[in-house]
Amino acid sequence: MGKIIAIANQKGGVGKTTTSINLSACLAAKGKKVLVIDTDPQGNTTSGFGIDKNFIQNTLFEMFRDECSIQSCIISEAIKNVSVIPSNVNLAAAEIALIGDDKREFKLKNEVDWIRDSYDYIIIDCPPSLNLLTINAMTTADSVLVPIQCEYYALEGLSQLIYTVNLIKEKLNPALEMEGVVFTMYDSRTNLSAQVVDNVRNNLQSRICKTIIPRNIRLAEAPSHGMPITMYDPRSAGAESYMKLADEIIG
Repeated sequence: MGKIIAIANQKGGVGKTTTSINLSACLAAKGKKVLVIDTDPQGNTTSGFGIDKNFIQNTLFEMFRDECSIQSCIISEAIKNVSVIPSNVNLAAAEIALIGDDKREFKLKNEVDWIRDSYDYIIIDCPPSLNLLTINAMTTADSVLVPIQCEYYALEGLSQLIYTVNLIKEKLNPALEMEGVVFTMYDSRTNLSAQVVDNVRNNLQSRICKTIIPRNIRLAEAPSHGMPITMYDPRSAGAESYMKLADEIIG
């Protein structure tokens, strides 16, 4: 049975999509069969794998509306060992589409249950908000991985996210656990990044990943080429860091 990890943080710009794309690609490079589910209406994870999100017939939104099965909206082998359930701006209407559905918090889970045995890992990229899409991701997931940017406001909102995770664990998904917190955009040239890491470690009871993702220009460039870092620049510091994170997740 595949392990399902939701990558979540209601703050934007902390590296959720970068982590979803590159962790998936690194798990695949280590021989794991991976499915990525893009639950963000911006569809950046979809385009990060070189998929044109504007010209797809079946996306997560159509699946939510029961217009297609989960199998028919999977784009197989977007890269080797990685398949993608895509999204685009239509997904912004998902909450409206699910009004009146008494199982709306479990819509994604009930579909994913059909196919989870076909994959070693299922990675869910969440939108930057604690909405119904994020709740669907967390009711589906086994664990939540939280990227935190190494900046002054890193802890802001984290307590709210952890409260939400605990609430969903209590009310909707008793099996949900914290996979951990991963630091992103670490700049070794500044004292601030080191101070943020120390501050979070001293104030957070959750597991913190040993791997720290550096601020890396190659990581920032890769999405504009529709490639994960493993294809765009496999020897970069960003690629090496996500490979280590993949080892940590597997371990």
